[in-house]
Amino acid sequence: MNSLNLLPGVPQDYVRTQLGKGGGKELKSGKFFSSESSAALAVNAFAWFYERPEVLPALLGAESVTWPPSRVEVECCCRFPWSGGRHPWLDAVIEKHAHLLGVESKRHEPFRDAKKVSLSKAHDRPKWGTSMGPFEKMRDLLRSKSLQFKHLDAAQLVKHAFGLVTEGKRRGKKPVLFYLYAEPSAWGTEGINRHRGEVADFAQAVKGAEVTFASARWREWLDSWDVKNPPGLKLHQELLIKRFEL
Repeated sequence: MNSLNLLPGVPQDYVRTQLGKGGGKELKSGKFFSSESSAALAVNAFAWFYERPEVLPALLGAESVTWPPSRVEVECCCRFPWSGGRHPWLDAVIEKHAHLLGVESKRHEPFRDAKKVSLSKAHDRPKWGTSMGPFEKMRDLLRSKSLQFKHLDAAQLVKHAFGLVTEGKRRGKKPVLFYLYAEPSAWGTEGINRHRGEVADFAQAVKGAEVTFASARWREWLDSWDVKNPPGLKLHQELLIKRFEL
C-alpha cells in the first residue's frame, strides 16, 4: 500500500498535488483517510483515468455529453467571476471538445447533519447569464426557506452550477453538473428513498438552465461499465465496490 492508501493504478503524486490544492483540506484535516470518506471514493475512482481519459465509462444520465472525454481531473476549482471569497471545488471535472462536466460525489453526507443553506448576497450578482434562471430561483427559494431538503445539499449544488457556468464560458464549453451518490445500507430504506426523491425534485426544478443537471447512483454507474477493456478496468471496478462498500 502507498501512503495515501490508493487503489492500484491511481497516480499518487498527482492525487497528492490535487488534494493539496483542494478547498476541503482533505489531507491536512485527515478526512481523506476516514473509512467513510466521500473524497477518497471520488479520487480513487476518477484519478485512475487521469492518464487514460479515453477509457472512462460514460456517466449514466448524461447522454447529452459527447464521449469519450479528452481530460479527467480530480479536485478542481471552478471559480466564480470574481477574485475574492470562496469558490466551488468539484470532486472531478471531465472535459471533451464540446462539454465541461463537473462531478459532485456523495457517500454518507446526505444522511448526516441537517443541511444548512449558506448563499451570500454575492451569489445575487448579475454574472450568470440569461439562461440560469432555474438555479437563481432555486437559490432564492432555499434562502427564504420556501423550499427545504432534508438530505440533499441543494445550496452546494447551486454554487457548483454557478461555478460551472462561469468555467464553461471561459473554456467555450457547455457545462453539465453531475451528482453521483452512494446509498449506504446503514442509513435505512426510508432515508435512501427520500434522498432519491429530493434528487429528482431538484432535477425537475432546475431543468432548462444553461447548466444541465444529471445524476446517478455510484453502484448503478459501476455496474454499467464494460469491463472487457482496457486491462485493469474490471479489477478497478471490483476494488471500488469492495473498498467503499458500494
